[in-house]
Order: sequence, then C-alpha cells, then structure tokens
Amino acid sequence: MKKLLSYLTVAILLFSCSNNKKGNMLVNGTIEGLKKGTVYLQKYKDTLLISVDSVKLDGKSNFTLTDEIESPEIYIIALDKIADEKISFFGEKGTISVNSKLSKLSTSAKIEGSKNQEIFDEHLKMVKQFNGKQLDLFKEKFDAQKNNDSEQYAKIEKEEESIIKRKFLYTTNFAVKNANYEVAPYIALTELYNANIKLLDTINNSLSKEVKASKYGKQLQDFISKIKETEK
Repeated sequence: MKKLLSYLTVAILLFSCSNNKKGNMLVNGTIEGLKKGTVYLQKYKDTLLISVDSVKLDGKSNFTLTDEIESPEIYIIALDKIADEKISFFGEKGTISVNSKLSKLSTSAKIEGSKNQEIFDEHLKMVKQFNGKQLDLFKEKFDAQKNNDSEQYAKIEKEEESIIKRKFLYTTNFAVKNANYEVAPYIALTELYNANIKLLDTINNSLSKEVKASKYGKQLQDFISKIKETEK
C-alpha cells in the first residue's frame, strides 16, 4: 500500500511539473472553432522540427504555451487535427498573443507582442506585391511562348529580371534598415540565398553585435563564409 501511494505521489508530481513548464516566452492564443484537440508549439533545431510544448484542449478555444528562448526565432503552432496548415511567427522573450480561426488557420492568424513579427509583416506586404507582378509576367510569358512570339517573350524576360533585381535591392535595404532586429539576417537567409554575395555582405556588416550573436546572425555568417570558400 505504501509503495502504491509512493508511486502515485511521484506520478502526481511529474504531472504537475509537466503542466507548469516555465519559460521566458509565453504564447497566449485562441483558435476560434477549436474545442478539442492538441495544440503544439514547435521550432527547428538544426533541420529537425521539434515540439517544445503542447496543450490539450477540452471545451475551450484558448491556450497557453511556453519556451525558454535564447534569441528571437521562428516558431510554429500546429494542431493534431490539421496536418497541412500551421501558424508561423517570430517568437521572442515576453508575452505573445496568437489568435486565429480553425477554418482559416494560417491566413486569419493575428500575432501581437513580437517586434520582429511586426517588422516581418511589413516586409511581407511589399514582397507580396513583387510576387504578384512576377506571377503576372509568368502568365504573359506563357502566352507569348504559346503564340511563338519570341520578341515579346524576350521583352518579358527582361522585365522579370528587372523585378527580381528590384526585389533583391528592396530586401537588402529593408534588412539594413532593421539591422538591430533578428528578422534582418532571417530575411537574408530565406530570400537572398541566391543573390549576389555583395548584398549578403552588406546586410551582414550592418548587423548589430547582439544580432550577429543570435541564431540567424550566426547562420548568416556561416552561409556567407561557405559561399566565399567555394568561390576561392
């Protein structure tokens, strides 16, 4: 009997610890329409996506997740009910609010409390415009090819090249402007990986000491070093 009570005590303590995890980043959220299911907080460790916290919902749409974060980085909120749609956001120290709808999980998500996410959203609005123009040109180029109009095809290709250059320059200037935030090296890594090394160097050299020491700051430096090594 004493052994049984001892085991129960240990089990209760373990359960209590697992449900009172503490971290320097707190994510409070609501997913309208979700009453039951498990909500996961995930991030990439090297190239592997891992779950750092989770909560099981039973009748309520709100949740709280947490993690101990060293420097701002991308986090993901995933559901066990929906495998192919997730919410991604820039996590950082402090309290972050994530609210969405089950029917439009990623597109209706609203994130507050993350300065890096705020800056990233501003960047994405402009990138969306560039991508829209590129899509229009892609359709026009397809029509030109279909009509065997080589002159029009060549003209559209030049326009495409011009938009890509403008997009790269905009991204570089935007990153330099926000060099005191970890979103700057992240943008360089995700959107300028195939750009001229000079643009990457420009961003890297503009980063603050703190950002250089962050997760994405270190990754950008490693990426640039590898490119220069192959170019020798």
